[in-house]
Amino acid sequence: MSTTLTPQVKKSTAPRSQSRTVFATSVGNALEWFDWQIYATFAPFIAMKLFDSNSPVSSLLQTFAVFAVGFLARPLGGLLFGLISDRRGRKASLILAVLAASLGSLLIGLTPSHAAIGAWAAVLLLIARLVQGLAHGGEMPAAQTYLSEIAAPNKRGLWSSLIYVSGTTGILCASLFGAVLIGLISPSEMEDWGWRIPFFLAAAFGLFVLVMRVGMKESDTFETGKIQTLTGARPAPLMSAGRAAMLVILLTIGATVSFYVWGVTAPAVAIATLEMDAGGALWAGSGGIILFIAVLPLWGRLADRIGRKPVLTISLLGTAAAYFPMQRMMTDQPWTLFVSTAVVLMLLAGTMSILPAVFAELFPTHIRTVGTAVPYSIAVALFGGTAPYLQTWFGAQLGQPWMFSLYAVVLLSISAATAVFLLPETKARSL
Repeated sequence: MSTTLTPQVKKSTAPRSQSRTVFATSVGNALEWFDWQIYATFAPFIAMKLFDSNSPVSSLLQTFAVFAVGFLARPLGGLLFGLISDRRGRKASLILAVLAASLGSLLIGLTPSHAAIGAWAAVLLLIARLVQGLAHGGEMPAAQTYLSEIAAPNKRGLWSSLIYVSGTTGILCASLFGAVLIGLISPSEMEDWGWRIPFFLAAAFGLFVLVMRVGMKESDTFETGKIQTLTGARPAPLMSAGRAAMLVILLTIGATVSFYVWGVTAPAVAIATLEMDAGGALWAGSGGIILFIAVLPLWGRLADRIGRKPVLTISLLGTAAAYFPMQRMMTDQPWTLFVSTAVVLMLLAGTMSILPAVFAELFPTHIRTVGTAVPYSIAVALFGGTAPYLQTWFGAQLGQPWMFSLYAVVLLSISAATAVFLLPETKARSL
């Protein structure tokens, strides 16, 4: 039954419509990461305005604590939006996710200062971050499932790299916007109201993405999966859902810590703990991200040729080997941030480029989004969300930054061992 119905479904999808849906998915994913990054980028200013503390490091720790709390909502968001995606469609989940993320940005932009409403400023900030956590917990799994399902099997690694190409482009835009904004207005204006501008911009751009996603086409694989569910013709899964979920967690923990430390919060931490020039730090971080984006498709193409396992192994072990040298070279000079960020992220790109494809290839269609979303969100919440806080605490509070580097290297090694010994090769597997 499935072999006769599948061609009929695929025939209805026009190339122009497919391009539109890919663009809508990518732009929306970029916006979600822009929302996430502007919080990290402007964390020092948020700390000064919404928290009451005489210590810049203490205020930053409180701000990153709220950053981490936002991650706690991601598993729930992954479950909620994952169920919507697997039952109602990838399109419905993606529409609701971008709407929630935009509302969270608007709330942050409108939150009064601590001087105006006291501790309620932190409460409103926390609520906004929880809403964004729900949205982000659902956005990325739904987006990566969608792109993996519409890609040709022999190009799925390349197409899955679009998730981090678009997402990291959102991070880059946030960093560049921050650097330009800092150069245009005075430090006092930035502390007073300037930091709110990117949050208002993100909320407004969310309306544009929302309109685009309303016109998206649903995934052919999802439509075929609904028919298979009704007829009882589901294909046999590659492995049990529990084992696949555990592989998602083990493969994610090393990559998420390194990505959030080097790709998201590195400029903010350098500004606060190394007293690096704010503008220089943001430009340096942006330069590293540009190189990361450039090599993502190259890693994806390589994985389509030689397989997922060797690319993951090379990438994870290479990142682990570079961690201590790059951490040691960091000083208050922006060029050191650029070099260290570029080296680590270009190695890490091998993992980030193909994880969306690997996760999609582990699960059957009817649980593909939620099967990825829940374990992935748990791993990111426990390890990625706490990474900036732990890095700041080990470095600024204890004066032992090497302890955090050791922690990251151990996690990367666990992920590498998982890729070598536990992960089946899923290259070009039919979904």
